[in-house]
Amino acid sequence: MTNKEILSRIDHTLLKQFATWEEIKEICDDAIEYKTASVCIPPSYVKKIKETYGEQLNICTVIGFPLGYNTTATKVFEAVDAVKNGASEIDMVINITALKNKDYDLVQNEIAEIKQAIGDKILKVIVETCFLTEAEKVKVCELVTNAKADYIKTSTGFGTAGATIEDIRLFKANIGPAVKMKAAGGVKSVDDLIAFINEGCARIGTSSAVKLLKGEAVSGY
Repeated sequence: MTNKEILSRIDHTLLKQFATWEEIKEICDDAIEYKTASVCIPPSYVKKIKETYGEQLNICTVIGFPLGYNTTATKVFEAVDAVKNGASEIDMVINITALKNKDYDLVQNEIAEIKQAIGDKILKVIVETCFLTEAEKVKVCELVTNAKADYIKTSTGFGTAGATIEDIRLFKANIGPAVKMKAAGGVKSVDDLIAFINEGCARIGTSSAVKLLKGEAVSGY
C-alpha cells in the first residue's frame, strides 16, 4: 500500500481545545500538500478555513462533541451552521446516555434528522465504542444503518480508549452495505494505518498520519 493510498483515506485531525490558528493552518497546508481526504477541525474554525483556502480543502467538523448529550435541536443547528460555513462532512456524537437507556428511537431519529438537515453532505456517526458493551455496539450498528448515515465512526479520541481492530470487525459484520467505517483515536503507527484500511476502513481520523509516513515520532490524538 502506497503512502498516497493511505493519505487519501485520512481525515487530518486537530480537535484540541487549545488549537491555535497557526496550528490549524499547518494541518490545512499539510492536507493540501499530501492530499488527505479532509481536515477535521473545530466548528469555530470552519468559516475561516473556507475563506482562507476556498475549494482547496474538504472540510470536516464535529458536532455534539465530545460528549454527545446535547439535545437533537442543538445538534441539528450545529450541523446546519457548519454546512453554511463551508463544511462538507459532519462527524456527530450519538446520545450515549440515550443508548444506555435503551431509548433507541431517540438515537436513530436524531441521526436521521441530522442527515436530512445536511442533505448530500457526508454524515459520520461517532458511537464512542470504549463506553459500550458488545450488545450496544451491535445495536448501534443497526440504528446507524436505519438512519441512513454515511459512516459509523469508533471514537472521539477524548474517551478512555480509541479504535480497535476488533470493533471494526464487529461493525463490518453488523452494518448495512451502504454504511462505511471510520477508525479514530489511538492510531499511532504506519502498521495501524494499514491494518485499519485492510479491515475495510474508508477513513481514519488521526493527527499523526503525515508525520508517521515521514518517519517522525508522534504523540497525542
